[in-house]
Amino acid sequence: MALENKWSVIKIVQELLAREPDKSSITPSLISKKIDLVLMLNPLWSEGLDRDAVTEELIRRFSIWVGVDGSLVDMKGHIPWLTADRKKDWRYWQRYREWQELKLSWAAVESMDKTTDHIIGMLEDPRRADSWDRRGMVVGHVQSGKTGNYTGVICKAADAGYKIIIVLAGLHNNLRSQTQMRLDEGFLGYETSSVPENGSALIGVGKIDSSPSLRPQYVTNRTETGDFNTKFAKNLGISPEERPWLFVVKKNKTVLTRLLHWIHKHVAETVDPDTGKPLVTHLPLLMIDDEADHASVDTGENVVDADGVPDNDHSPKAINSLIRQILHSFSRKAYVGYTATPFANIFIHERGHTANEGPDLFPSAFITNLAAPSSYVGPSRLFGLETENGRAGALDLVRSVDDHCEEDGRTGWMPARHKSSHIPLFAGQDTMPDSLTTALHSFILACTIRSLRGHGNEHCSMLIHVTRFNLVQGYVHQQVSSYVTHMRQRLKRRIDHQVLLKELEKLWHDDFLSTTESICSEISDKSDYRMFDWNSVIESLPNVLDEIEVRMINGTAKDALDYSDSPTGIKVIAIGGDKLARGLTLEGLCVSYFLRATKMYDTLMQMGRWFGYRTDYLDLCRLYTTDDLIEWFEHIADASEELRAEFDFMMESNLTPKDYGLKVKSHPVLMVTSPLKMRTAKTLYLSFSGSVVETVTFFRDQSKIKRNYDAFMALQKGLGDAEIIPQRKRIDRKDSWSGVQWSDVSPHYVIEFLSSYETHPDSIKVKSDMLSEFIQEMNSVGELTTWTVAVIGGSVKIPESVGGLHVNRMRRSAKKNDDSSRYSIGRLLSPQDEALDMDEPGWLAALKYTQEKWKPDPGRATGKELPDRPNGPAIRRIKGFGAEGLKPRPDKGLLLISLLDLEAADSSGTSAELRVNKESLPVVAFAISFPFSNASKSVPYMVNLGFWGEQYGASE
Repeated sequence: MALENKWSVIKIVQELLAREPDKSSITPSLISKKIDLVLMLNPLWSEGLDRDAVTEELIRRFSIWVGVDGSLVDMKGHIPWLTADRKKDWRYWQRYREWQELKLSWAAVESMDKTTDHIIGMLEDPRRADSWDRRGMVVGHVQSGKTGNYTGVICKAADAGYKIIIVLAGLHNNLRSQTQMRLDEGFLGYETSSVPENGSALIGVGKIDSSPSLRPQYVTNRTETGDFNTKFAKNLGISPEERPWLFVVKKNKTVLTRLLHWIHKHVAETVDPDTGKPLVTHLPLLMIDDEADHASVDTGENVVDADGVPDNDHSPKAINSLIRQILHSFSRKAYVGYTATPFANIFIHERGHTANEGPDLFPSAFITNLAAPSSYVGPSRLFGLETENGRAGALDLVRSVDDHCEEDGRTGWMPARHKSSHIPLFAGQDTMPDSLTTALHSFILACTIRSLRGHGNEHCSMLIHVTRFNLVQGYVHQQVSSYVTHMRQRLKRRIDHQVLLKELEKLWHDDFLSTTESICSEISDKSDYRMFDWNSVIESLPNVLDEIEVRMINGTAKDALDYSDSPTGIKVIAIGGDKLARGLTLEGLCVSYFLRATKMYDTLMQMGRWFGYRTDYLDLCRLYTTDDLIEWFEHIADASEELRAEFDFMMESNLTPKDYGLKVKSHPVLMVTSPLKMRTAKTLYLSFSGSVVETVTFFRDQSKIKRNYDAFMALQKGLGDAEIIPQRKRIDRKDSWSGVQWSDVSPHYVIEFLSSYETHPDSIKVKSDMLSEFIQEMNSVGELTTWTVAVIGGSVKIPESVGGLHVNRMRRSAKKNDDSSRYSIGRLLSPQDEALDMDEPGWLAALKYTQEKWKPDPGRATGKELPDRPNGPAIRRIKGFGAEGLKPRPDKGLLLISLLDLEAADSSGTSAELRVNKESLPVVAFAISFPFSNASKSVPYMVNLGFWGEQYGASE
């Protein structure tokens, strides 16, 4: 009761505070006055009420801000319809909003209202009588609240008049069941069961407004066998003309076939005059596709012929075909895919069409990028973003794991590659590696501290994801369960408990205290990160251990972790693989132990269950993973930011989803997503227009270093004498570089340099021969015909003779997990480098463009302050397209070269302490900044599927 009172008081006080015109006036004193006012209305709410906790929660909520969404929209065939007058009686939405206000900040609820209005408004009016078809996609950050968003869309769709609502909820029972539970709470308002009856328990929105007229009909339920079945559907006693029907179904061939046949037999009231197939014309359909990049995408080839004409005889993959056939069975329909990794969907051919299925699932109507609230922790916040001086902005929550396998990578407790028959042994014993023991200790401490902070009734989860094989997961489950039971007994019986307490105390002092201090200094929200003395922790440990469960999550509905049925909070260690990896939410996730060896962009992003909201316990969160995976997640953070920035620029240019699709299909960063999902097993066509490429991986082999050094020497010999790079005026300061440059360089010299240079095979985005070919392609249409070539110097006092002048070598630290054959760095360029050839008017135009197009989004670590220097995309765009009063320069390319000192890279000392070999050759690194172009030129990149799979692993 005390907990219910707390949230009731918070909700009403928040509504009162939201009416304050000046939100900066919201102080503890004002909150206290509003609490007094609310308790006067209902004195019973004061029972067990922790006023301090209410005040802290409200201060936190009103310190949260939400970023700005963006959309690419195609209005073709669309009739605008959503008005304030149309919304005034929307009761499904109103009760959902009130329910969300119990747990979300005022800013987050307002943002959701605005976003869902935008999405539903881009769909068609369900009252529109003629045929229509709208298909869109919503891109959210991983674990950022996409389910909450599409629940809001469903509520508004039901209010507007959509009658059939189908939610495609993953491939496995546990995710389908969890999604059903969430929609029971947020839309239906009562618990679904296998026996439909009016007496089902009211939950969620049903407790706010339980009117019988607001009771949608469910066709699927939350039980193990709750997916769609014909027998259950036959017994429905309500017509969808009166109230909407909700279907929550797996992306499963049998289930979708069953649903399709039922729609044809029981719902369709006419036939399609063109195909003769059953057709539903009286009921508008909304289909929500959760994790839309997973299973929904047709990975078959030859969707269109060489001339781009759709192949009507193409046979799509089963799931894709059935989804499209269901849509094709309605004359009025809307499809919205939700995902955090949209790249597979963007590769869907926008003209893909077959006679049986109709159009493919390309989001032709709109693509919306959801911004995140400031309380969200995503890849760029956890791993930081790459700079020339290493990563910046990363939170100190990641811990490296290296004891899970032996040095050969093939043996040990959990080698990267193992079979379903693998038995995990550590040092030859049936036990866990030390790193997993430490991770378990971290979880126990996190649960204990959360309990001491007053979060004892809130959920607390740990994820262990080390293998995709159920049999191997079983061994891990047995080891973890045995260890947790043994810990519990040691503390209860006080047998050998001192050794355990010493280990926990050491972790407490060495990690937890310092990390909490570090996190407090790095974040700005008003979170309660109290720490306690060790004796308090010891006293709480036994009770916390008693509450911890260890569960296997292998895809059944009983694994769905029904958090809503556990008001006192679940404390669970969840062990699973692929079926745990995608979509399933682990509430209160604190500690993750993650060894899954895949490098596919979309797969890794979806496996990032640790991203999300960690109010009041972010400092207690830990991610234990390998150095290789840390590097790949860092790459993902950078690539995700790059693609979202590209989206922003295209949105401001009023381009459509089709335009974005064409751009992304040629984007070199996507060479880390599955070729099967790109619908091509052979060739990608890449364009470098409007992008910057940097070499960040190099050979250590001296013969390769010499080859690239010779290519550089040939380049400077051809260019002749150089000049010092001039300073550039930037409003109230000057940008300067140490180095030399050549202006008005013929593309011939750049092409020759790139043709002679050999890039490392692990260099994903930068292939020198492809770049050379691309420049030649652009030259054929009169672009990239004039170059600035610069050699930028560094801090290593070894001068190289370049163009008759001296340039110092540069130091870029080597990444610690490189093998002996390669040398890798973070970034080569500094933020100011791409504007090296821009005068002040051009720089100011790029700055203005950056600020106009800039959108605050905490999910991208962009903060709330306007940038004070132009970003790379703006610089490249101004050069390529020009600005008012500026001449476009798509002819102008920029090649930046640096001479890296390998011994300095491997040294941990300062520049003054370096002892370097002046006789050694420098490692030649380069970057190219390409201006934007309107010319549709690209170059082929051949994909070897066998090599791809070997390098990056399976995509799912």
